[in-house]
Order: sequence, then structure tokens, then C-alpha cells
Amino acid sequence: MSAPADTRSDAASAVHDLVLTGGRVLDPANGIDGRYDVAVTDGRISAVAPSIEGPATERIDCTGRLVLPGLVEGHTHIFEHVSKVGANPVEAHLRRGVVAAADAGTAGASTFAAFKKFVVEPSGMRILSFLNVSVLGLIDFRFGELLNPDTLVAEDALQVAEENPEIVKGFKIRLSEDVVPSDQWRTLLEKSLAIGEQAGLPLMVHIGETPEPLTEVLPYLRPGDIIAHCYTGKPYNILVDGKVQPAVAEARARGVLFDSAHGKSNLSFDVARPAIAEGFLPDIASSDTSGRNWRGPVFDLLTSLSKLVALGAPLPEIIKRATIDPARLLGIADEGYGALTVGNPAHVTVVEEVGEQLLPDAAGNSIVAPRYEPVTVLHAGAPVDIVPWRGLGA
Repeated sequence: MSAPADTRSDAASAVHDLVLTGGRVLDPANGIDGRYDVAVTDGRISAVAPSIEGPATERIDCTGRLVLPGLVEGHTHIFEHVSKVGANPVEAHLRRGVVAAADAGTAGASTFAAFKKFVVEPSGMRILSFLNVSVLGLIDFRFGELLNPDTLVAEDALQVAEENPEIVKGFKIRLSEDVVPSDQWRTLLEKSLAIGEQAGLPLMVHIGETPEPLTEVLPYLRPGDIIAHCYTGKPYNILVDGKVQPAVAEARARGVLFDSAHGKSNLSFDVARPAIAEGFLPDIASSDTSGRNWRGPVFDLLTSLSKLVALGAPLPEIIKRATIDPARLLGIADEGYGALTVGNPAHVTVVEEVGEQLLPDAAGNSIVAPRYEPVTVLHAGAPVDIVPWRGLGA
């Protein structure tokens, strides 16, 4: 597929800082999938063309590799040292090819100031938040943050969102029966939706062990709201008799989004395989990385993506759902995330397929999947040190 004309002007005559040569450039936002060179100058994409000749300070041969927009993680838990499940954002994400990441409800209104000061500001990467509707946030999985419904304080959530629009991009409610009182889930969901409505932001709803079936939950959701863990194998998942149930298809048709969000306990190959075979791909392909799963079974976003590919999802579609689609959802596409557009900051992840690996789902079932390894990562043109895959030696 050819690149748009505006991505390749002046490629031959310019002097570039860096040229990534000969890779398969896969940039769904610009409709590019083919062998191209990518040039970087002054921290920005300066050319994308079939061949970029002429002077360059550095050239990196990417033959046989994928050259992608820097990956965007739509669902993670990175409130290290405060939440029991928080991973380090740089170690878990940036150094594994992810240049922007959205924390999914680890911080609530009462802990957001610490999240901003100790995670967002010093990380050196773009970090967003789906703010937990409970002021407590997700501090410890053993203790549901909404078991005391009074911890949902709408005024606090709205104030934090209003004061931090560059970070807070939505709200999060965990709708599992160990988090919400079973006789109050509707009330808490309605209050959460009202918060989102007032702020003009989506609500992410965690499913898996919900008090009632999805057919009871989905009608409440608005276009743009998000179901997290769409391939969970827990009770009340998206399948009925091995098929995607009509209520799920109807919700998607009216604009509800579905997030794969692997996590420690929420990716089932037995659910994902038939759903993908029906064409039910996630709208957002995410890892749900946390401090309790980043050494397995999740490891990182690239590993989560490889499992979806092994289950039958087309690679270009999965890359789209881990680059431009979450960038648009999070409102950072205009900042240059999710695309290799000339003039954008150079957020680039170069990936090599290094054989195959036996990889598990949340239930311990295994599948042979390609292992994708980041080999060059740029954030705003700056090279990032990469850490080895955490599955080595496991």
C-alpha cells in the first residue's frame, strides 16, 4: 500500500539525524504497510519514503523488522509504591516499546495528587488516567474500593478531572461482585455514568464476575464508554453457547467500545479464539499490566498483542488498536502519538520477531505465539534503553 504523498516530500535532499532503513513500516493511521525508510530530524519525523538517500548522522538497518508508531497502552496499573499492584511505568512500558500509557483506575481522587507528582511528572513518557470513581482508587485487590459505596464522591472526581484535563481522560469502575455490593451495582454504575456525562468523558467498566449478566449491564452504557476485559473467561462473559451474544454486538453497533485488557486473570483463549473467529476484535488492544503480572502471564503489551495475533487477529488490525485507536480515545493523537506523520514528534517502536514462544492465558492454557521484541524505541526522537523480555528463564 502506498504512502500518502505528504509523507515523502524532500526525502532525498534533506540532512537527517537518523534514518531507519528497509523495515516494514506499519502505520495504520496513514494507511502505510510496506517497505519504507523513516527519517528523524530534531526529534520529529522528517520523511517517510520508499528510499531516503543522502546524508544522515546515523542509519539503522531495519530489514526484516516492523517499524511502528510508538505503542500506546490503553489499560495498565502503574501507581508504584502506593498501590499494591502498581508497576513502574518506565520499566513496564517505555523500556518495552510503549511511549504512552493510561492508568486504569489505580488512582482515585484522594490519591491523584501523588499519582501526578510521583508517576506522571518524572516518568519521561506520556501518562494518562482513567480516574477511579472511588476516592480510594485501587490500592489492594483484596479490598474492593466500592464495598463502602460512600467512597464514590462525585464532586471529588469531577474536580480532579476539571483541574487535570491533560491527564484525566475518563473514569473507571470495577463492577465485580467483590468490589461493589451486589444490591447496589446499578446505583453505583448510574452515579459513575453521571460523573462521566457531566465531565464529558467516557466510563471504563471492568467486567468479570459482575453481579448480573452483561445483558443487564450493557444497556446502561453510552457510545464511547468502554468494557474492559472483553475476553474474560469469568462468569457473564461476552459469549453464549460459544458465540458472541447479540447484546454485545448491539452495544458495539451503538458505539460501546471493548478493551482486551489481558491482566492476570482476564484473558481466556477459549473466549478470545471463537470471538476473533467471528470477527469480534477489541477496539483497544491492551495488556492490563500490573505489579502482579508483568513477570507473567502478561509480561508486556507486545506479548499481549502477540497472543491476539496467534489467536487469528490480523497483525495490522492489532497494531492499529495499540497505536492510533487508543491515541484518539485518549485525546493524544493531536500531540503526535499513534502515527508516523511527517512533522510529528518521532515516537517510534521498531520490533523484531524473534521466533515463537509458548505463552499462557489467565487460566494457564498455552498457545504457540510469535515473540515480538523491541529493538529500537524513540520517544520524541530520543532513544530509549530497552530491557530484556521478562519471560526469559521463566
